[in-house]
Amino acid sequence: MKTINLSGNVIPDEYADMYDFFGMPAISPSNVQQQLDEANGDDVTINLSSNGGVVTSGSQIYTALKAYSGKVQVNITGIAASAASFLAMAADKILISPTAQMMIHKAQSWTAGNADDHGHESTVLDKIDNSIANAYMAKTGLKRADVIQMMSAETWMTAQDAVDKGFADEIMFVDNTAPSIVNAVGGLPDKMALNTFLNFCAQQKKKQVEESTQDKEEKQPTASLYDQKLAILMGKDAEKHGN
Repeated sequence: MKTINLSGNVIPDEYADMYDFFGMPAISPSNVQQQLDEANGDDVTINLSSNGGVVTSGSQIYTALKAYSGKVQVNITGIAASAASFLAMAADKILISPTAQMMIHKAQSWTAGNADDHGHESTVLDKIDNSIANAYMAKTGLKRADVIQMMSAETWMTAQDAVDKGFADEIMFVDNTAPSIVNAVGGLPDKMALNTFLNFCAQQKKKQVEESTQDKEEKQPTASLYDQKLAILMGKDAEKHGN
C-alpha cells in the first residue's frame, strides 16, 4: 500500500513551481496524479490536511481519485476545509482524527464591474456550489437542499459530527477490539461489527433515497380501484364516455 501525504493549499499546476521554490507545501492535480501513477493500481492511503484552495483544482483531484483503479483511503489528520473537504469525498473510505475538523461552505470569488457583471457572477457561483454539493451528496446521501444549507451556513464539523452526518466513515484510533463491559445473560456484538452495521445502514439509506426519487419521477399517479368504482357509481365514468 502506498502512502501519499497531502498538505497545504489546493492549487493549479502552474503555481506548483513557485510553491516548491519557496518550500511551501501545496496540493496540485499533477502531483497527485503522478503519485497515483506510481502506485500503479495498489491501494493507497492519503494523509490529508488542507484549508482548501481553488475549486477547479479540487475537482481535478476528486476526479483522479475516483478514477483510480485501486482502493483509496483518506485520513483527515488536521483539517479538510473547502476544496480539500470535497476532494476527500472521492475516497472509498474516509477516516478522521479525533482532533481534526472538516468545514464546508459556498464558493467565493472577487469581481468588479456593473450590476450585470455581479449578477452574472452570482449565477456562476450558484452553479459551482451545486457542482460541489454533488460530491457531498454522493458520499452522505443527504438531500441537495440540506447540503446547500450546510454550505451556506459555513458548517464546521468535529470528527464525531463528520461521522454522524456521513462525511466520514470512522474516527481514527478508536479501539474497535476493546471489550465491552456488560451485565447481561447474552452477549453483545463487538464494536467492529457495530461500525460495519452502521456503515451498512448509511449505504442502505442512501440507496433508498435514490430509489424513492427515481420511483417518483417514473410513476404517474393513478386512481385507486375504490376511486374508479366510486366514479362509475356517481355516473362520472358514463359522462366521460359521452353516454
